Amino acid sequence: MTARDRASQRALLASGIAAPALYAVADIVAGMRWEGYSFRDQTISELGAIEAPSRGVFSVFLIVVYALMAAFGIGIWRASDGNRRLRTAGGLIIAVGVLALTVGQFAAMRMRGSEQGSAGALHLIEGLVAMLMVFASMGIAATALGRRFRVYTLVAIAVVLGFGAWSTSEVPRVEQGLATPWLGVKERIFWYGYQSWYAVLALALLRNPRVGR
Repeated sequence: MTARDRASQRALLASGIAAPALYAVADIVAGMRWEGYSFRDQTISELGAIEAPSRGVFSVFLIVVYALMAAFGIGIWRASDGNRRLRTAGGLIIAVGVLALTVGQFAAMRMRGSEQGSAGALHLIEGLVAMLMVFASMGIAATALGRRFRVYTLVAIAVVLGFGAWSTSEVPRVEQGLATPWLGVKERIFWYGYQSWYAVLALALLRNPRVGR
């Protein structure tokens, strides 16, 4: 592998750190663009809702985020070195990025207090499919990188599942336009729980002496 190829491979893997970091920036910037938005009580999805004042800037950020995510998946695929489990995890992460860049562009929820209808249904279906791929990639990668990473992944999955289920239970209140105290915090623990896992996976692969040799 040439020096240029090694640099390219490391850049692809570093995308797994850049994507979650940029997602956090998107969350903050979009939330600040919406006067009266509550990071504590409102969901991240509401930032990209149809007719939300933050939708434009949030959508642009997410296009870059998920392009980086797809690049990260390619980096994992290339770094798999014959490890089928790692290659499968990389393929699933590529699929998450592609899904978000295609179907995800048409799967925004409606504003809080509005009947969600087909838009809300598509948003939930697309989110469910994406989460299934995310959890599958986490579980598969956990078996490929040693005991410490496996334990960390299992803890991360438990936390993400717990807070994800807790957040989902309040979806009807969002649709009805009711108050949802601390929902924003609960959902962000869910989102950043698995987003941070990507960064840890990227670091683990970047520290692997076999990567980019």
